[in-house]
Amino acid sequence: MPGFLSAHGYDPGPTQRPLLAGAIAGVLATLPAIAMLYLMGSLRIEAGILGRSEFVTVAAGWLIMAAAGAVYGRLFGRAANDRRGGWLFGMAFGFALWAAGAVLVLPLASGGYAPAGRAAVGLFLSLVVWGAALGLIHPFVHRPLHERLETAARRMGPHTGAPRVKSRDAALKPRREEPPTQRRP
Repeated sequence: MPGFLSAHGYDPGPTQRPLLAGAIAGVLATLPAIAMLYLMGSLRIEAGILGRSEFVTVAAGWLIMAAAGAVYGRLFGRAANDRRGGWLFGMAFGFALWAAGAVLVLPLASGGYAPAGRAAVGLFLSLVVWGAALGLIHPFVHRPLHERLETAARRMGPHTGAPRVKSRDAALKPRREEPPTQRRP
């Protein structure tokens, strides 16, 4: 997969903010996922399994999905900005979250309980819908977050990594060279 992603120019440039864009897109993509959980009755079942209220479950889910969105932005790099294929990257990422979270982590966190039947299908669909929405939203969220090139040039500039000089006059004064020492054979 990294070979395919490198076709897009994998690494984000110095003016891009994939973590922030992913986190914001993850929060926004949570809205259709919550609607899917509610419509399928999965939200009530998941809250019951975790022993929390539906409100607390949604609030915790929003934070987790923000973090997952940031991981998506970092993992996919510039490919996450693809307006034509982003939804597919997002759905694949949502499927991976379902496999890791709903199938592995949720039973571990709840003492072995997991949703079944319609609630399990709703949980699966909510994560795939979340991923598709994340992939669709991410390019539109990321674009306004790009730093202007002029600002980045001032921040980074040609002297990035060079030692800072305390005064301007010190930078203009030529160094006094020491006479070479004579070596004796």
